[in-house]
Amino acid sequence: MCNYCGCREFPLIGRLTEEHGAIEETAGALRRAINEGRYGDAVLLLDELVAQLVPHTVTEENGLFAELRAEGSLAEAVDLLCAEHDDIHGVLSGIDRAGPDWTAVLEALHKLRRHIDSEEHGLFPAAVIMLPIPAWDRITAEQSAASG
Repeated sequence: MCNYCGCREFPLIGRLTEEHGAIEETAGALRRAINEGRYGDAVLLLDELVAQLVPHTVTEENGLFAELRAEGSLAEAVDLLCAEHDDIHGVLSGIDRAGPDWTAVLEALHKLRRHIDSEEHGLFPAAVIMLPIPAWDRITAEQSAASG
């Protein structure tokens, strides 16, 4: 995660960055469990990861991404990130827990790592520059209402 642009000072980005940290921690534990052949642990970690990703993605897509789409200049990047959400979620949620395709899970974890890097080092700093203050006010109010 970056520390140079100050985008984490925006409450939503700070929250999403914290969630990315937790997601990456779970993804790392899942990767290790698979690589060490601890498949029982891996199934539990896979479920934990999906449980973390779903609300995180909803927050991104319904808040920050919606405002960026409305602003327009980053709509193509947002569309790409949403397609990656769909792809990663589709693989991880669709894994047969009785006979998991661990290679597919590892590939999805690699995509997830790249995806988070794109958001943290690309989209989030760009959002701070591109979105006007009223958009941040709306996002902050929506997130406060959702968490309250």
